[in-house]
Amino acid sequence: MDISKIDKNFKVETKIEREGLTFYDIDEAPFKIYGVFREGEHYVRMPTDAAKSVSERVVSLYRHSAGGRVRFVTNSPYIAVSIKLNCAYKMSHFAFTGSIGCDMYSGTRYIGTIVPPTNVTNEYEGVINTLSEEACEYTINMPLYSETDKMYIGIKEGSILKEAPDYDIKKPIVYYGSSITQGGCASRPGNSYQSIISRELDADFINLGFSGSARAEDEMAEYIASLDMSVFVYDYDHNAPTLEHYKNTHERMFKIIRERKPDLPILMMTRPEYYLDEDETARLQVMLDTYNNAIAAGDKNVYYIKGPDLIASVRESALVDGGHPNDSGFVNMANVVGAKLKEILK
Repeated sequence: MDISKIDKNFKVETKIEREGLTFYDIDEAPFKIYGVFREGEHYVRMPTDAAKSVSERVVSLYRHSAGGRVRFVTNSPYIAVSIKLNCAYKMSHFAFTGSIGCDMYSGTRYIGTIVPPTNVTNEYEGVINTLSEEACEYTINMPLYSETDKMYIGIKEGSILKEAPDYDIKKPIVYYGSSITQGGCASRPGNSYQSIISRELDADFINLGFSGSARAEDEMAEYIASLDMSVFVYDYDHNAPTLEHYKNTHERMFKIIRERKPDLPILMMTRPEYYLDEDETARLQVMLDTYNNAIAAGDKNVYYIKGPDLIASVRESALVDGGHPNDSGFVNMANVVGAKLKEILK
């Protein structure tokens, strides 16, 4: 139902000129929202109380809508998006289309991007032609590094609008880690490695990447252990401030989650760096020690991927700034991690 017809306070002001354009609030049926949930005026990736229990750094990031998706079915010849942000993060090394923009897919097929203007502050809009007269399933990915407060989807009046089917893998894959996990610096949200894997495996996921702020705190481990998930993937060594911190927290996080989830598949990784210096080599060994200790204790559901393997096929072409992957790097990460997850989920 178009609620603006009975309550004008819900009318979406727009400059988009399309015949019969009608907007709908994604918080209402038949839309399905994944990866984020509404808490008061904002979408969040974890509850406020849980974020506050971890650190102020996590509090500054938990409302970023990385991994947020809205799914629906329509045969509209166009789909418009009007999005309202609490904060739009602009960075010199990160395309606005990734940090602030939205993109749209039909299944695994990329349809287009809602490109924010360069002077974007707290809202923008755009429209994409669907190039289809058939009723298709669509996924719109929310911004990776901005706080999304509201989103409206616009379609042609009279078009089909109905609920999308569930993911084949309903229990989400949960990813925890650094800015790379959050999606920096993909050119658009659908190019984060988790989004690529989600489309290929038809799997739900939750992105708990916290830029510069993933320190494997006990409170974060306890929160993650409380989630119902199909696989847990963690990679936070970029954010461990020292090797000593990494040693003191990596196996500890694993054990906290393993105690609560004795049968959960857990995949650990290190950062995607091809050339390893002494510190990075030592950090890789920390991960391997956690893995080997688990295997020695009889754990049969623990796995690992070495960081260099994540970008081995693209190497020097994989990174934007020496640390964060570009789209090429994320595609390679998705290929490697996705193959391992496919093996695990069998």
